[in-house]
Amino acid sequence: MLRRFCIRWIPAFISWLVAPSWVFAFSRSGARVWLPEGISTVAPEIDRLFYIVLVLTSVVFVLVQGTLLVFLVRYRRRPGRKASYSHGNYRVEVVWTLIPAIILIWLAFQNQRVWSKVRGTPPPADLEVEVTAEQFAWNIRYAGQDGAFNTQDDVLTINQLHLPIHQTILIHLKSKDVIHSFFVPQFRFKQDVVPGLTTHVWLSATKSGQYEIACAELCGLGHYRMRGFLTVESPEAFTAWLAEMFKEQTAS
Repeated sequence: MLRRFCIRWIPAFISWLVAPSWVFAFSRSGARVWLPEGISTVAPEIDRLFYIVLVLTSVVFVLVQGTLLVFLVRYRRRPGRKASYSHGNYRVEVVWTLIPAIILIWLAFQNQRVWSKVRGTPPPADLEVEVTAEQFAWNIRYAGQDGAFNTQDDVLTINQLHLPIHQTILIHLKSKDVIHSFFVPQFRFKQDVVPGLTTHVWLSATKSGQYEIACAELCGLGHYRMRGFLTVESPEAFTAWLAEMFKEQTAS
């Protein structure tokens, strides 16, 4: 009965666990299993590392639990059979120590490579935006034609962030009051915003569309309604929108 159950269900369970990695490996557009669509230049590398870790941990889990189940059944207590002590096998112990150590070291180097690209020195920016969080809104500031922030020709919006596609955007994150967290899942982007600090992060969108900016840090009673709206559009559409916002701002 047990053998029949294992033969029938264990392969199906393993297939279900590692299916996302197969989708990612053989799909030209990448995988979206369990993750939202990735629309930034760094999203594919982050997703790939996620699925590698998922597959490795899933395989180890199945092997360890399967071995435990086999030993529980095979070496269970039986009438007339005495227990015996065994110290173990040094060679086997060395192997099952070295293999996980090598895998973890390799993962550490892969993680550092991706992290340095995402959070290392940003590439030259095509556009700089200042985002200031407060309870409970995102204040967006664009520099005007003089290219400097906090001047008369700045463009200010609330909860409305527009970005041109295929351009490197440098974002300056600030907070007026408490800790917030700027989170756009499609960018694989989440950064805490700390009072008294200015955090510099960069991103580059690869697909136009409308997305939501969430605050991923509990920041007070109104945390649930702290939503922003991100629009990724062509550079021409962005320039036209920025000019229109400046016209409305000066008119009022």
